[in-house]
Amino acid sequence: MLTQLTVSNYAIAERVELQFGKGMTALTGETGAGKSIVLDALGLAMGGRADAGAVRHGAKRADITATFDVSRIAEARQWLEAHELDDDNQCILRRVISKDGRSRAYINGQPCPLTHLKDLGSVLMDIHSQHQHQSLLRKETHRKLLDEFAGVESLGDQTREAWKTWHKTRQRLTERQQNADEAEARLQLLRYQVEELDRLALETGEQEQLEKEQEQLSHADTVLHNSHQANLLCTEDDNSAADLLRQALQQLEQLPVEIPALAETIQMLNEAQIQITEAGDNLRHFVEDYDADPTRLAEVEERLSAIYQMARKHRITPETLPEFHQSLNAELTSLDDGEGSVEKLEAELEEQRRRFNELASQLSESRQQAAASLDQKIAEELAQLSMPAVQFVTHLNRNRDAEPAPHGLEDVEFLVSANPGQPARPLAKVASGGELSRISLAIQVVVAQTSTTPTLVFDEVDVGIGGGTAEVVGRLLRSLGDNGQVLCVTHLAQVAAQCHQHLFVSKFTEADATYSRIESLDDDGRVSEVARMLGGVDMTEHTIAHAHEMFTKGQATHH
Repeated sequence: MLTQLTVSNYAIAERVELQFGKGMTALTGETGAGKSIVLDALGLAMGGRADAGAVRHGAKRADITATFDVSRIAEARQWLEAHELDDDNQCILRRVISKDGRSRAYINGQPCPLTHLKDLGSVLMDIHSQHQHQSLLRKETHRKLLDEFAGVESLGDQTREAWKTWHKTRQRLTERQQNADEAEARLQLLRYQVEELDRLALETGEQEQLEKEQEQLSHADTVLHNSHQANLLCTEDDNSAADLLRQALQQLEQLPVEIPALAETIQMLNEAQIQITEAGDNLRHFVEDYDADPTRLAEVEERLSAIYQMARKHRITPETLPEFHQSLNAELTSLDDGEGSVEKLEAELEEQRRRFNELASQLSESRQQAAASLDQKIAEELAQLSMPAVQFVTHLNRNRDAEPAPHGLEDVEFLVSANPGQPARPLAKVASGGELSRISLAIQVVVAQTSTTPTLVFDEVDVGIGGGTAEVVGRLLRSLGDNGQVLCVTHLAQVAAQCHQHLFVSKFTEADATYSRIESLDDDGRVSEVARMLGGVDMTEHTIAHAHEMFTKGQATHH
């Protein structure tokens, strides 16, 4: 719901700050006083087109801020959260227009594209004006209103999701079918490559182990020779390390007297002799047991050669061959009777089409039943609005090719026949501005209990009517306000007398500059304004009495 509108340096308004509440708000004033300022400013806040002429003469920029309470507007909260612009239950739309015609848009203080204002604005407010694009002329609005009236929004969402699933699968199938030759060639290549890698059967870490074994086997002669020589030097030769240690010990053991200072040295030599003897034994056993099989070396080198050759063939390093093998295998599984196969996609597509048809058929049946009821109720409202000859038809146009569509199996369009005997045609081609406003009013009254748009704006909905019909229009607008929020520009006292809140627009000149003033009227002010609307400039006591009676009756009628 709109809670506040602030306008600075827009048109002839220097500064306007308005508070709004639930219910019906009427905007009245003399012709040319600036009543359109409020509606035009709201249109700009909703992402409407702007130009340099919108900026007040002498100012650098125009600044428009509209504040909404979205606590009860789930769709708006979801949109804000999805775009990371949520700020509790408040939504502030701001538009700044510079005198060169450029503009900037903000949502909750964050800069945003103008399209974001339009998208979010369409959820927050619906403006019905004779002079600008109206949502009532769009088929998607017709479908939305009918689905809300029928109470099938959830079923519509399920149908749309089923269509998305079906559409994605069809795209994948089409791509596979269009690239069938390439896919088959790829499949054959994958089979050949995987078979080669299967035969190689390379295990993770095997190549590193083979390379170490090859290094040892290729130096077997050197290893044996050096190990044998080391054994000789340790224990086998006449002047081996073991013999030299024995001789050193004998020299110390043959000392004529015991020398305590040499005791530790003698112990060290004894330990060294033992270590040298054990090392010699180990070397001897190693030489005796060492396997320098040239046949094994040939096997290892042949295996490594096959690994290196396979890596070069695929232009990768040998270490990555096992991982590469796994990736090719996974791709082959996907293409060869896997998730992406033509046969499987065709089966999925058929099942998804069946699911879509089931949901869409339920949706169509509900729409057909609701359309008849909607037409009847709107016809009743049109009769009250002095349009009894107008025939309203909710037309369901079934898709000829029966091709699935996001919104179901048919298009929804509101048609009217302005005169008896004439065929029903689209609203935009039949209804005039005033007629369209009244038709829109009738529709909104009927769907008010189910509509998700919280704020409705009507610009001169009472054009071309008067008397009792004008009073009916007032009652209908008031009833809409009882269930939400309605703003209307009116020239009729019968309408203004029934509103919850009354804004009076006036114009004055000061220091050769023109200004527009908008003020909220109290009860006395409202009676005076109703009298002005009834009697013009010269207001008599009779006019004021009539205005007071009309105001009192207009307010009492709804209690």
